[in-house]
Amino acid sequence: MELPKIISVDDHVVEPPHVWQTWLPEKYRERGPRVETKRWGQFKQKGGAKYEMHEDPEGDWGSAWIYDGEVIYVHKRFVAIPESAVSKGTDGLELDRSQLQMTALTYDEMRPGCWDRDARIADMELNWVDGSLPFPTFPRFCGQTFHENEDRELGLACVRAYNDWMVEEWCGPSGGMNIPCCIIPLWDPVLAAEEVRRNAERGVRAIAFSELPTRLKLPSIHSGYWDPLWAVCNDTNVTVCMHVGSSSSNPAASPDAPPAVGVTLSFNNSFASLTDWLFSGKLVEFPKLKLAYSEGQIGWIPYVLERADTVWQHHDGWQHTREKIPEPPSTYYYGRIYGCFTADRHGLKNLDEVGADNICFETDYPHTDTTWPDTKAYVEKMLAGHDDEVTYKVLRGNAIKMLELDRT
Repeated sequence: MELPKIISVDDHVVEPPHVWQTWLPEKYRERGPRVETKRWGQFKQKGGAKYEMHEDPEGDWGSAWIYDGEVIYVHKRFVAIPESAVSKGTDGLELDRSQLQMTALTYDEMRPGCWDRDARIADMELNWVDGSLPFPTFPRFCGQTFHENEDRELGLACVRAYNDWMVEEWCGPSGGMNIPCCIIPLWDPVLAAEEVRRNAERGVRAIAFSELPTRLKLPSIHSGYWDPLWAVCNDTNVTVCMHVGSSSSNPAASPDAPPAVGVTLSFNNSFASLTDWLFSGKLVEFPKLKLAYSEGQIGWIPYVLERADTVWQHHDGWQHTREKIPEPPSTYYYGRIYGCFTADRHGLKNLDEVGADNICFETDYPHTDTTWPDTKAYVEKMLAGHDDEVTYKVLRGNAIKMLELDRT
């Protein structure tokens, strides 16, 4: 059997410079997001896709997003693949990962597939992909950029403009290659629910949400604050996708640990979030609600489920968990919560516990974890020894189910 075409449930779109200047109502455009190209010095990552950055007349040229008079984000070579890192090899394109550095980058220097729809389609096609769910770049993983600005009227207009561009320009003309993932106004659950419904009516089945909203100084999932949002997602079959970094925080060990420690530990926030959800009672209250842990990997999931069930069974005498969670917590995981991964051979070895119906593959284009442009060869090796049914589910079938796609 030929390898099924891949539906990647986590890629990233670099928003073209025109997005908000085209899709915002005219009265907001002067303060709305726009791009300027300047020279930049070294960057320091602060967590959650935020950086310390400063202009430097001797530095590298980089395209920067300006929002409401403030520099918010400068494009970087380890977030958007530079064209110089791609070359033709004997077996097709090759990616020089040594060029994926934390240095400034302009749109002219990027691989066009980072930000141009038609070029993205071509890059996905050569990578054995026929469906791609993209998360934002400038708005950050769940739209934190607009939440952090105090002007809620402007922020809501920017959220709606992004979603209109996503649905009508990035995805609509893509022939199904680009699958819409929308953002919400995080500061108002009723407005968020309205925005989910507005987009669900035009076929959107995925929204970006925070893995740990309290890290954004928002109410927890236990509080009831978000219930209007969960109700709409439950009723419209919209999956709540929580990307690593969507809490604007990175797991840490020592305060002075090198960056590699935080990247290695990135799944920890997904670990904490899943545990929060399993004991929240929200999966009981909203029985069709679906969650996805984007780029959270999967090898850790079996132990979380085992430990949660043990706590539910052994500690109920003083915790009274069963009053809210009538069945073992793992009951609410299977068939409803999706682990999304780029590389995780330990998770695949434990499919009986992770759940063959609960995992989806990602190419993570154009970030440094990406398997592009060699994804087909990569997944053939990764899934060697698994039968055709499992291969189909991991690469395609589960994504179709999760995103309610009209495909086979």
